[in-house]
Amino acid sequence: MNYDVLFQGQLDALRGEGAYRVFADLERQRGSFPKAKRYIDGATQDVTVWCSNDYLGMGQSPVVLDAMHAALDSCGAGAGGTRNIGGTNHHHVLLEAELADLHGKDAALLFTSGYVSNWAALGTLAARLPDCVVLSDAGNHASMIEGIRHSRAERQVFAHNSAEDLDRRLSRLDPARPKLVAFESVYSMDGDIAPIKELCDVADAHGAMTYLDEVHGVGLYGPRGGGVAERDGLMDRLTVIEGTLGKAFGVMGGYIAGSSAMVDFVRSFASGFIFTTALPPSIAAGACASIRHLKVSQVERAGHQERVAKVRRRLNAIGIPVMDNDSHIIPVMVGDPHHCKMISDWLLDNHGIYVQPINYPTVPKGTERLRITPSPVHSDADVDKLVSALSEIWSQCALARVAEAA
Repeated sequence: MNYDVLFQGQLDALRGEGAYRVFADLERQRGSFPKAKRYIDGATQDVTVWCSNDYLGMGQSPVVLDAMHAALDSCGAGAGGTRNIGGTNHHHVLLEAELADLHGKDAALLFTSGYVSNWAALGTLAARLPDCVVLSDAGNHASMIEGIRHSRAERQVFAHNSAEDLDRRLSRLDPARPKLVAFESVYSMDGDIAPIKELCDVADAHGAMTYLDEVHGVGLYGPRGGGVAERDGLMDRLTVIEGTLGKAFGVMGGYIAGSSAMVDFVRSFASGFIFTTALPPSIAAGACASIRHLKVSQVERAGHQERVAKVRRRLNAIGIPVMDNDSHIIPVMVGDPHHCKMISDWLLDNHGIYVQPINYPTVPKGTERLRITPSPVHSDADVDKLVSALSEIWSQCALARVAEAA
């Protein structure tokens, strides 16, 4: 059997559907974010990145870089092992203490990514609690879905952001049965925000644990960057808060925070934690510096919110169809995978504007989009160029504009 023929056949099908992913080969330029150098066909092109998850530009912050350089010089490159076997560096311990403090919890636990923290924590909690049932929001991220699936626990999917459907489903379960409600604060593709209080009220009424993914909220919301739950005064209502170091904090890694017993439980039983090499000390030091800075500085968050509001206002003014939400994520709706990729390619090739097309299976078919993430390091000139280019391509393609702004 020629396995490569089988592989190629499925890849060709992806291309035919317009869902084949092409990576932009970029070299970000410290000190000039969101500018980057694009490598293509043996040449380079200067581009402006409009889809980065480094929401605040902390990946180039001197505070972060200085801490990473110092840790690299003092500790060397790698951690040297798993956390259990020689790989727990003092910078990991300091970072976990900062994360616990950020979320008002007793303890925190580091993972190598946000995907792994969701997969490992949800998989472990649901698997090892006897007869546990997981209530999962219909919009949850793939990492949460995979973690729940890996646990082999019973799973029920409740309607997106619906406390009413969650209540109906919990009401049918044995009150004595362990239950875990898993949802996100900010949903990354639509940018909508969960009704955290209402979901916690329902979970509490039925004796269920709550698991909140704050990866698109930490650093950006709340007086100290603790996320939407901090902003709304709800962190104490949540059993588990999961987050990332790879978005607003500008580095990499994932984590959970909660009670000492819960965190120790995951630490002791999660294979995704036990059997993987620890994050490099320099990464942990940089993340720690970023968190400490954003706990006290409002400059980055204020600048971010101002840029988001400006881009949204400008796009609305020219009738570009933008999905309405209360977060920092601006989905520009295209609705066709081939058009979406063509627009993305045209923006990049003709204007040096990089915004990745988002197609199925990341979003449902028919809702293909460009996901724009403004940051405080985007200038007024950057905004002007983006708006002008989008208006131009919308006219060239004769795409519909929203009626009230056309």
